[in-house]
Amino acid sequence: MKNLLLSSIFLLATLQITAQNKNVQKETETTTTTIKDSKGKKKIVKTVETKETQDVELAMSEQKGKNIPIKEESKVDVTKTTKVKIDGETKYYDVDLSAYYNSNGNKYQIIQKGNGYSMINPSDAEAGILRKTSNNNYIYRSNDKVSFGYFDNEGNLILETYDYEKDKITMEKYMIEK
Repeated sequence: MKNLLLSSIFLLATLQITAQNKNVQKETETTTTTIKDSKGKKKIVKTVETKETQDVELAMSEQKGKNIPIKEESKVDVTKTTKVKIDGETKYYDVDLSAYYNSNGNKYQIIQKGNGYSMINPSDAEAGILRKTSNNNYIYRSNDKVSFGYFDNEGNLILETYDYEKDKITMEKYMIEK
């Protein structure tokens, strides 16, 4: 009994010591506007919060000890949340990512539809749908595949698909048109 108690205390203590390997950057932009109309003055406070999260991965190097460089190619997850407060009533909005994207010389349009997005191919047919997950990523589903998707820092859509036959993940990048 004594060994069990000491083992569980040791286990809990070591779990608290482990570090979280993430870089997190938050940026908040607040805009206050006062509108005067026939009903009186309305104060509108718009807050846009941008949160960038990056897993820290060490670069493969011969260096040991402190100050080991991190990989520059590490994926950065960007989440934008817009909060609008009108006379004390708060509403939350996600950023609309509808735009035109290019991939392999083809132009695709992503439009907001229902509880996600719809991808329209060059022949104006629906190529697939994107549905948001709980961790601000997307599941892409088309007739022939299911992929995991996310938007990078530049706003490009990245789709990662698992290939069963080759046992590897393939990545498709849809470049946003500016």
